[in-house]
Amino acid sequence: MAVDRDHVLRSAAALLTRKSTATMDEVAKAAGISRATLHRQFAGRDVLVRALEALGIQECEAALERARPDDGPASDAVRRLVREIEPAAALLAFLYSENQLFEGEEQNAGWARIDDRIAALFRRGQSDGEFRIDLTPAWLTEALYGLLASGAWAVTEGRVARNDFTHMIVELLLGGALRREES
Repeated sequence: MAVDRDHVLRSAAALLTRKSTATMDEVAKAAGISRATLHRQFAGRDVLVRALEALGIQECEAALERARPDDGPASDAVRRLVREIEPAAALLAFLYSENQLFEGEEQNAGWARIDDRIAALFRRGQSDGEFRIDLTPAWLTEALYGLLASGAWAVTEGRVARNDFTHMIVELLLGGALRREES
């Protein structure tokens, strides 16, 4: 019987987003396969995490496409992006905590592509006079990632309703990013 790699990855993602310290045995059980079968697919936790990273990048890039970051006001594009990325937010929160993914020369180039596109959205909002110019696009991008991760953890822990995810993130981010008229 062939093992559905996508099913195994999504099962691992679902488990690890709830329990980041889950063992490979627990991942195999969640996927409904044996540990040996899991090991044939992913030779260890590092290989599994790298595969989840590729899935996370794929999900982010797809969300960016669906969000159409170049269309309309930048604030509307940010709202669309948060709404589109919400289904992958828990996976991104898990990946965000995996430091080895963001250290050294082996960092996946997909993260830089995503960073560039999101920073360009914030830069566009600044150029259009919509967002504050005293906060760099790089910082606004990092703030968005932090809010996405925090929001995902809050939803997972039941501290925040899933239906409030987009609203709470966008309102906090844009409430601090919108340009204010100087008195």
